[in-house]
Amino acid sequence: MNPMKFLILSLLLSGLLSCNNESDAKVSDQREELAEEQEKDITLTKIESFKKFPDAKLTLVRPREQELSEGEHQFQFNVENYTLKEQTTDADELELANSSKGQHVHFILNNGPYGAKYDKSFTQELPVGDHVLLAFLSRSYHMAVKHENAYTLKKFRVGNPTEDQQMNVDFDAPHLFYSRPKGTYSGEDTKKVLLDFFLVNTDLSKDGHHVIVTINDEEFILDDWAPYAIEGLPMGETTISLRLVDSEKNFIKGPFNEVERTITLEK
Repeated sequence: MNPMKFLILSLLLSGLLSCNNESDAKVSDQREELAEEQEKDITLTKIESFKKFPDAKLTLVRPREQELSEGEHQFQFNVENYTLKEQTTDADELELANSSKGQHVHFILNNGPYGAKYDKSFTQELPVGDHVLLAFLSRSYHMAVKHENAYTLKKFRVGNPTEDQQMNVDFDAPHLFYSRPKGTYSGEDTKKVLLDFFLVNTDLSKDGHHVIVTINDEEFILDDWAPYAIEGLPMGETTISLRLVDSEKNFIKGPFNEVERTITLEK
């Protein structure tokens, strides 16, 4: 064979082998990445705060009336045996997303996303309609203080609501309110995400009521009212739904007992 042709042929074969090697390497990398993703199953683990605050008390002082005009209103709480704006001392140990502003009140209207209130007094805009307020004391890492004196529940009628804007709520019935997770998590905060909710007029047990949690189509059944750490969440959007059910997994009817939220995780 002509030496020049032999050289050209050798170079071509070498190039083809190199391309094949690169392609094989890419496929191998992709398989490794897929395997890593598959290993990252979502887990839900009960966690506990060392700070119990058994004597903490939250009381709504204003508004005193249940019928209000449309617009901005002054809200005022009385807080006892609990310090707003203070860092909860076990925040570092739990490794959860933590507010640099400290302990606060979760202010929830109609089971919508909460507003974090760091002062006892603040103003809040209220549109026409019926509004159910749940407010409870929260640790600096957004975990609720869960006992009967640490929350307040009240209904307001604002303006002259139409029939569609009215809400009939049985305050003696079981209710489920969503709290965390919320919003966008980034960096270290994506590793362990707090799942927390608030129950009124009920508790959870093996033979009683349960909460069905669905996270990106993976279902978990909770029989203990406690905070939980979600681990193994993928980057991007995650959908989380909560549903309050009885011992036979029948939905417990109520305006707030089924809720869905979307959060985002980013590097």
